[in-house]
Amino acid sequence: MEISYRPIGIIHSPFTNIEGMPIQPTGAAGIRGTVEVFPEFAEGLKDLDGFSHIILLYHFHRVQGAKLVATPFMDPQPRGVFATRAPKRPNPIGLSIVKLLGIEQNVLYIENVDVLDGTPLLDIKPYVPEFDHHPADRVGWLEQAKGQVRRQKSDSRFR
Repeated sequence: MEISYRPIGIIHSPFTNIEGMPIQPTGAAGIRGTVEVFPEFAEGLKDLDGFSHIILLYHFHRVQGAKLVATPFMDPQPRGVFATRAPKRPNPIGLSIVKLLGIEQNVLYIENVDVLDGTPLLDIKPYVPEFDHHPADRVGWLEQAKGQVRRQKSDSRFR
């Protein structure tokens, strides 16, 4: 079965290189960017301005190839890719929850952006705490890395 997606827009951020980027929105606190939704999809933005946060689904466009085992940023131990958020995946799809500051026509103003400039946007969903927030009983190998995400930056390991 072949599946293909068409981008609905482009994410713009201050990050032009993978190296040195925050690895999650938590580490990108206060960093602003924009999302340019292509005009033919702009009507779909109706009522989105009522939400404080949105979920961006995007394509890791600068990643080549996939690995089923990856050494994540916050651990020297190789892990199964599905137990990480590493971008070299069988389907290189990224997800970020960002703060929505405002919308002007087909441009979304966002904050806490951890995405490379020019990243193709696949979808937008509203973040709804009642649906999306689930207290976790365990966080696997990341238990030992608590508190590191705010300081951890990307490097060249996933080019």
